[in-house]
Amino acid sequence: MATIANNNLNAKLVLLGDMGAGKSSLVLRFVKGQFLEFQESTIGAAFFSQTLAVDDSTVKFEIWDTAGQERYHSLAPMYYRGAAAAIIVYDITSADSFARAKKWVQELHKQGSPNIVMALAGNKADLEDKRKVSTEEARAYAEENGLFFVETSAKTAINVNDIFYEIAKRLPQAQPAQNPTGMVLMDRPAERSRASACCS
Repeated sequence: MATIANNNLNAKLVLLGDMGAGKSSLVLRFVKGQFLEFQESTIGAAFFSQTLAVDDSTVKFEIWDTAGQERYHSLAPMYYRGAAAAIIVYDITSADSFARAKKWVQELHKQGSPNIVMALAGNKADLEDKRKVSTEEARAYAEENGLFFVETSAKTAINVNDIFYEIAKRLPQAQPAQNPTGMVLMDRPAERSRASACCS
């Protein structure tokens, strides 16, 4: 879900992908500018937030980094439900992780928000000599499925910030115009509390 107030956008973003594809490393590089050679597997999901300035507005990402292990798959809908954006991450050295990424794309098309902004990230671009998934194949798949595609390396930081900035730029256009907040019910408790404050 993305909410807009005074040119400030709050957007829920979820990362999905196979275990070991580098989801946590991408988030850590983006949020803290760090890379850990040995990143422990995420259990369930981890939460981060980061604010970006885009043109004359700001976007605050509420980032959910989900676990890639199969046993946590059933929890994923809890994290991508209502998400304004998703980054589906695969490892360019693993054809299996690319196949898994395609499954996530299908799942989001079926069950994600209708206006969700989706990016496909081919991570570990620094391991070119071990590449198993060609750039052309991944780009063609992304174009066919309405995603934008970037190859990233959390290790060298290549394109990591770019993918988040590109999502931030695409977000406002993806929101339905008639109800940009999509959260009408959220206003009502505030109105009640103002009413009780003024009239008690």
